[in-house]
Amino acid sequence: MQKFTDSSKRLLDFIEKSPSCFHAVENIGRMLEEHGFERLYENEKWELARGKSYYVTRNSSSVMAFRIPEEVFTGFRLICSHTDSPSFKVKENPEMETDRKYIRLNVEKYGGMLCAPWFDRPLSLAGRLLVRQEDGVRQVLVNIDRDLLMIPNLAIHMNRSANEGASYHAQVDMCPVFGDETSKDGFSSMLAKEAGVGPEDILGTDLYVYNRQKGTIWGANGEFIGGPRLDDLQCVFATLEGFLAAEEKKVTHVSVFCAFDNEETGSVSRQGAASTFLQDTLMRISEGMGQSAQEYRMTVAGSFMISADNAHALHPAHPEMADPVNRPQMNHGIVVKYNANQKYTTDAVSAAVFKRLCEKAEVPYQTFTNRSDMPGGSTLGNISNTQVSMRCVDIGLAQLAMHSPYEMAGIKDTWYLQRAAEVFYRTAFCFGPGEEIRFQ
Repeated sequence: MQKFTDSSKRLLDFIEKSPSCFHAVENIGRMLEEHGFERLYENEKWELARGKSYYVTRNSSSVMAFRIPEEVFTGFRLICSHTDSPSFKVKENPEMETDRKYIRLNVEKYGGMLCAPWFDRPLSLAGRLLVRQEDGVRQVLVNIDRDLLMIPNLAIHMNRSANEGASYHAQVDMCPVFGDETSKDGFSSMLAKEAGVGPEDILGTDLYVYNRQKGTIWGANGEFIGGPRLDDLQCVFATLEGFLAAEEKKVTHVSVFCAFDNEETGSVSRQGAASTFLQDTLMRISEGMGQSAQEYRMTVAGSFMISADNAHALHPAHPEMADPVNRPQMNHGIVVKYNANQKYTTDAVSAAVFKRLCEKAEVPYQTFTNRSDMPGGSTLGNISNTQVSMRCVDIGLAQLAMHSPYEMAGIKDTWYLQRAAEVFYRTAFCFGPGEEIRFQ
């Protein structure tokens, strides 16, 4: 049990240090550099070498790391997850005065969130500022590390039907209180102080509201974890730890770790899974190692991707919402996702490969399908495959309260995915005729 507890504590520490996608990527970069990875920049020439490890970011919110083997490689081995989570984004000129008594912040919804859990809890802001400097503009990450905001509920006395179900108006109900009337015109000054600049020097912001409640291990036997942004930082962290643990250079594939931004809004952005980021990076690796255009396509054809995004667990109060037979449970292993309409990329071939990898890693796996009358959402796998087409399996870790500011998952599952990722990156396998798979 100790290995599960230790893994979950590291996860919760990572989440606490990553209140925004920008902070998550910064922390990932720090971990990579501690393991000897060299940072590359997209606007510079890459000088790659066999046996070396590198990483590159885009928009400071997406990151790709890769390890080039010493041997000639015949494929890429990728695991993709995402750095963003549903939240509220602060609009430009955000201060709104109410009856000369309160100052609220004008925000809009980012992604598809559960609104109700955002009420009546301490919140704050994190993200980035773009500030003026003598020779141009620079980026500054900020985290207002104190209880700063709250979205107050309307009292039951003023809304007698509140417990009969409620709908929330984003512009009316969900804008957080920043302060009383004395806080007017103080928002920019607060940000400027945090960044060490003058208010007039702030030229742009990407700021998100986040839940201040810390993650915890809980349950009758300490079997659950609770915390913000488990979807999808749990998969980001677990696959990163597995990637870092698999420092194997005697393989015939390039190991690639990917964490994209903007999955929660459809991935259609410069840094999302639908962008050219993945294709650009893989092509530059191939070119840097002297492959021709044809050899690059051969390498992609021999590649395999794991798309890792959390999955729905069986709900204790609403078991009827799950598929009649495929009903994942927290702490019972990695979830393999299926959908006939290709909302998930899993097919018989990719499922078989992943199950064999789980067997090699000695970790359990289970199955998720939506109810036949409930559509599912698209994932990183099928979106990124529109840019770089390769065999892919969609997996995740079972959780409850998905898209809430405080979610619930199992204490064992982070370690299961970490272990499976490590074995995946270490294992050589190739595809033969008739979709035969040979493990070496």
